[in-house]
Amino acid sequence: MLQDIPTPTLREARACVLETERLTLRKPTLADVKAIARLANDRRIAENTRRLPHPYTQDDAIEFVRALGAGGRETVFLIENNHTPVGMVGIDWREETSAELGYWLGVDYWGQGFGTEAARAVIDYYFEEFDLDQLIAGARVVNPSSRNILEKCGFQWSGVELHRFEALG
Repeated sequence: MLQDIPTPTLREARACVLETERLTLRKPTLADVKAIARLANDRRIAENTRRLPHPYTQDDAIEFVRALGAGGRETVFLIENNHTPVGMVGIDWREETSAELGYWLGVDYWGQGFGTEAARAVIDYYFEEFDLDQLIAGARVVNPSSRNILEKCGFQWSGVELHRFEALG
Protein backbone atom coordinates (compact mmCIF):
# COMPACT_ATOMS: atom_id res chain seq x y z
CA MET A 1 0.00 0.00 0.00
CA LEU A 2 1.13 3.52 -0.68
CA GLN A 3 0.58 4.58 2.92
CA ASP A 4 3.31 2.16 4.00
CA ILE A 5 5.97 3.78 1.82
CA PRO A 6 7.91 6.33 3.88
CA THR A 7 8.36 9.81 2.44
CA PRO A 8 11.91 11.14 2.03
CA THR A 9 13.48 12.97 4.91
CA LEU A 10 14.54 16.59 4.47
CA ARG A 11 18.19 15.56 4.04
CA GLU A 12 17.32 13.01 1.34
CA ALA A 13 15.13 15.52 -0.47
CA ARG A 14 17.84 18.14 -0.76
CA ALA A 15 19.97 16.14 -3.18
CA CYS A 16 17.41 15.92 -5.99
CA VAL A 17 17.42 17.81 -9.28
CA LEU A 18 14.19 19.06 -10.85
CA GLU A 19 13.91 19.77 -14.56
CA THR A 20 11.25 21.74 -16.42
CA GLU A 21 10.95 22.70 -20.06
CA ARG A 22 13.50 25.53 -19.70
CA LEU A 23 14.94 25.23 -16.21
CA THR A 24 17.08 23.02 -14.03
CA LEU A 25 16.60 23.30 -10.27
CA ARG A 26 19.39 21.89 -8.13
CA LYS A 27 21.00 22.30 -4.74
CA PRO A 28 23.33 25.32 -4.65
CA THR A 29 27.01 24.65 -3.94
CA LEU A 30 29.97 26.78 -2.92
CA ALA A 31 30.87 26.98 -6.63
CA ASP A 32 27.68 29.03 -7.09
CA VAL A 33 28.33 31.73 -4.48
CA LYS A 34 29.64 34.37 -6.93
CA ALA A 35 26.58 34.00 -9.13
CA ILE A 36 24.19 33.97 -6.15
CA ALA A 37 25.79 37.11 -4.69
CA ARG A 38 25.76 38.88 -8.07
CA LEU A 39 22.08 38.10 -8.62
CA ALA A 40 20.91 38.77 -5.04
CA ASN A 41 22.83 42.02 -4.52
CA ASP A 42 20.01 44.23 -5.78
CA ARG A 43 17.86 46.27 -3.43
CA ARG A 44 14.75 45.59 -5.56
CA ILE A 45 15.08 41.89 -4.76
CA ALA A 46 15.89 42.37 -1.08
CA GLU A 47 12.91 44.69 -0.59
CA ASN A 48 10.58 41.89 -1.67
CA THR A 49 12.10 39.00 0.30
CA ARG A 50 11.87 38.75 4.07
CA ARG A 51 15.32 37.38 4.87
CA LEU A 52 17.61 38.66 2.11
CA PRO A 53 19.91 41.43 3.38
CA HIS A 54 21.11 44.31 1.28
CA PRO A 55 23.86 44.63 0.31
CA TYR A 56 24.22 40.89 -0.33
CA THR A 57 27.88 39.85 -0.45
CA GLN A 58 29.77 36.70 -1.38
CA ASP A 59 30.23 36.12 2.35
CA ASP A 60 26.43 36.12 2.74
CA ALA A 61 26.15 33.59 -0.09
CA ILE A 62 28.87 31.38 1.44
CA GLU A 63 27.10 31.45 4.82
CA PHE A 64 23.78 30.60 3.14
CA VAL A 65 25.17 27.65 1.14
CA ARG A 66 27.07 26.31 4.14
CA ALA A 67 23.92 26.52 6.29
CA LEU A 68 22.06 24.47 3.67
CA GLY A 69 24.82 21.87 3.77
CA ALA A 70 24.61 21.73 7.55
CA GLY A 71 21.04 20.48 7.34
CA GLY A 72 18.94 23.57 7.99
CA ARG A 73 15.15 23.63 7.84
CA GLU A 74 14.99 24.50 4.15
CA THR A 75 14.85 22.64 0.85
CA VAL A 76 16.41 25.10 -1.60
CA PHE A 77 17.08 24.96 -5.33
CA LEU A 78 19.27 27.14 -7.52
CA ILE A 79 17.29 27.98 -10.66
CA GLU A 80 19.31 27.64 -13.89
CA ASN A 81 18.37 28.44 -17.48
CA ASN A 82 20.84 26.99 -20.01
CA HIS A 83 23.33 26.36 -17.16
CA THR A 84 23.12 30.04 -16.10
CA PRO A 85 21.91 30.78 -12.56
CA VAL A 86 18.82 33.03 -12.60
CA GLY A 87 17.53 32.83 -9.01
CA MET A 88 16.49 30.63 -6.12
CA VAL A 89 13.34 28.79 -5.07
CA GLY A 90 12.64 26.66 -2.05
CA ILE A 91 10.57 25.48 0.84
CA ASP A 92 11.08 26.73 4.38
CA TRP A 93 10.07 24.00 6.83
CA ARG A 94 8.97 26.17 9.76
CA GLU A 95 7.24 23.19 11.35
CA GLU A 96 7.10 19.55 10.29
CA THR A 97 3.49 19.93 9.19
CA SER A 98 3.71 23.43 7.73
CA ALA A 99 5.94 24.70 4.95
CA GLU A 100 6.28 27.96 3.02
CA LEU A 101 7.25 28.44 -0.62
CA GLY A 102 9.74 31.21 -1.35
CA TYR A 103 11.56 32.41 -4.44
CA TRP A 104 13.47 35.27 -6.02
CA LEU A 105 14.93 35.93 -9.46
CA GLY A 106 17.75 38.16 -10.61
CA VAL A 107 16.33 41.39 -12.06
CA ASP A 108 17.58 40.56 -15.58
CA TYR A 109 15.32 37.49 -15.51
CA TRP A 110 12.08 39.14 -14.42
CA GLY A 111 9.09 38.93 -16.72
CA GLN A 112 10.18 35.78 -18.58
CA GLY A 113 8.01 33.23 -16.77
CA PHE A 114 10.93 31.67 -14.88
CA GLY A 115 9.36 32.37 -11.47
CA THR A 116 6.12 30.62 -12.34
CA GLU A 117 7.91 27.69 -13.97
CA ALA A 118 10.25 27.18 -11.01
CA ALA A 119 7.51 27.62 -8.41
CA ARG A 120 5.28 25.08 -10.18
CA ALA A 121 8.13 22.55 -10.25
CA VAL A 122 8.79 22.91 -6.53
CA ILE A 123 5.07 22.80 -5.69
CA ASP A 124 4.70 19.58 -7.71
CA TYR A 125 7.79 18.15 -6.01
CA TYR A 126 6.46 19.09 -2.57
CA PHE A 127 3.08 17.43 -3.00
CA GLU A 128 4.52 14.35 -4.73
CA GLU A 129 7.31 13.72 -2.22
CA PHE A 130 5.83 14.72 1.13
CA ASP A 131 2.71 13.56 2.89
CA LEU A 132 1.38 17.05 3.50
CA ASP A 133 -1.74 18.73 2.20
CA GLN A 134 -0.91 22.41 2.63
CA LEU A 135 1.77 24.78 1.40
CA ILE A 136 1.70 28.48 2.13
CA ALA A 137 3.32 31.41 0.33
CA GLY A 138 3.24 35.17 0.54
CA ALA A 139 3.99 38.26 -1.49
CA ARG A 140 4.21 41.93 -0.65
CA VAL A 141 1.26 44.07 -1.67
CA VAL A 142 3.68 46.26 -3.66
CA ASN A 143 4.88 43.24 -5.66
CA PRO A 144 2.06 42.37 -8.10
CA SER A 145 4.38 40.19 -10.22
CA SER A 146 4.97 37.83 -7.30
CA ARG A 147 1.27 37.80 -6.45
CA ASN A 148 0.59 36.85 -10.10
CA ILE A 149 3.06 33.96 -9.88
CA LEU A 150 1.27 32.63 -6.81
CA GLU A 151 -2.16 32.99 -8.44
CA LYS A 152 -0.94 31.14 -11.57
CA CYS A 153 0.27 28.35 -9.29
CA GLY A 154 -3.14 27.99 -7.67
CA PHE A 155 -2.63 29.86 -4.41
CA GLN A 156 -5.60 31.75 -3.03
CA TRP A 157 -5.58 34.88 -0.93
CA SER A 158 -6.29 34.01 2.69
CA GLY A 159 -5.41 37.14 4.62
CA VAL A 160 -2.83 39.74 5.50
CA GLU A 161 0.12 39.36 7.85
CA LEU A 162 2.80 41.75 9.03
CA HIS A 163 6.43 40.69 8.58
CA ARG A 164 9.80 42.29 9.17
CA PHE A 165 11.95 42.52 6.04
CA GLU A 166 15.69 42.41 6.71
CA ALA A 167 16.57 44.86 3.92
CA LEU A 168 13.90 47.34 5.06
CA GLY A 169 14.93 47.29 8.70
